[in-house]
Amino acid sequence: MQTNLVQQFANTAEGQEAESILRACVHCGFCTATCPTYQELNDERDGPRGRIYLMKMFLEGEEVTEKSREHLDRCLTCRSCETTCPSGVKYGRLLDISRGLMEQEMPRPPKERWIRWSLARVLPNRQLFGLLLRMGQLFRPVLPGKLRTKVPPRKQASPWPAASHERIVLALAGCVQPSATPNTNAAAARVLDRLGISMVEAPEAGCCGAVNHHLSEHEKALEAMRRNIDAWWPAIDAGAEAIIMTASGCGAMVQEYGHLLKGDPVYAAKAQKVSELTIDLGAFLLKQDLEKLDVPKGAGKVAFHCPCTLQHAMQQSGVVDQVLRKAGIELADTKEKHLCCGSAGTYSILQPELSQRLLNNKLKALTVDSPDRIVTANIGCQMHLETKAKVPVQHWIELLDA
Repeated sequence: MQTNLVQQFANTAEGQEAESILRACVHCGFCTATCPTYQELNDERDGPRGRIYLMKMFLEGEEVTEKSREHLDRCLTCRSCETTCPSGVKYGRLLDISRGLMEQEMPRPPKERWIRWSLARVLPNRQLFGLLLRMGQLFRPVLPGKLRTKVPPRKQASPWPAASHERIVLALAGCVQPSATPNTNAAAARVLDRLGISMVEAPEAGCCGAVNHHLSEHEKALEAMRRNIDAWWPAIDAGAEAIIMTASGCGAMVQEYGHLLKGDPVYAAKAQKVSELTIDLGAFLLKQDLEKLDVPKGAGKVAFHCPCTLQHAMQQSGVVDQVLRKAGIELADTKEKHLCCGSAGTYSILQPELSQRLLNNKLKALTVDSPDRIVTANIGCQMHLETKAKVPVQHWIELLDA
């Protein structure tokens, strides 16, 4: 694709990166076949190819309207198009760059700015989110029906293992997971303990930066990344062998640290090391001797939802399925595995109608084989699926926890 970026963008590192991505696109249209929003809306502007043209217009200085931004806002950033693209177009990165620049050039209406500002302040703040969630759970019985479904019931974490092993891996508590699904990391720690591995969380580490980054607050996202690197670095220096991700949304973001901080003279090398050490829990367990695990029975038939961040961003499609089968879990058949559930970070809040349509589609696809439960690998998907699922929804690692 030929490009002619205006000087305002052409002379910046982000603009040059965007231009190289645009030039890789041959507008073949294969991406439209796997785009959830294009499949649902059947509008070229709501598919990757059409959105690429809209971003190209913006970067080349042509007039872009609020309608154009609406089509970009409807993108889930699921990156299914990247898995399909024969030219290797880094669509997700192009979208992040374009959205960030567009926020600077085209301020949103006050109401939209306030909603996005609030999400970017509440969700990444572990303490504040936890407090608000606890209040919602206390008043859950008297909340209106639709609002009640958005507030997950309170969950308890089982004790972390007390044993200490020579093999050490790091984990990220994150921002939402500790209060919404506190048993996820505890279950992972116990499973790893049975394999002779200690999993530890760095207390100073917080949000991975994804919420701010995808809401176009790129500098705040970079601050969160640097803070996490500082929190992890003593353990990395001491020989921690991996950074285990139990939430694939966080894993996809942390694996980008090296790229996003490559221009930072202080953090570039450390960020690259962190990205190299980052691995999803399923991929890490697949390398271990799973015969040491005495996996509990009685889970029944299990439908696994592979999050977009796991299969398209982290490129780990099929890995968790292998782990579950090796552990003796019976997997249910599912359909349209490549399509998004509609959670997508803050998408379910900012685009509720389309998000619900995608959720309904996903639940139908997950339950064609009448599973006894649904499991997934990302906190956002877990909470979103739970709002309408008629069977229990949990993180898959809880099935392996004794």
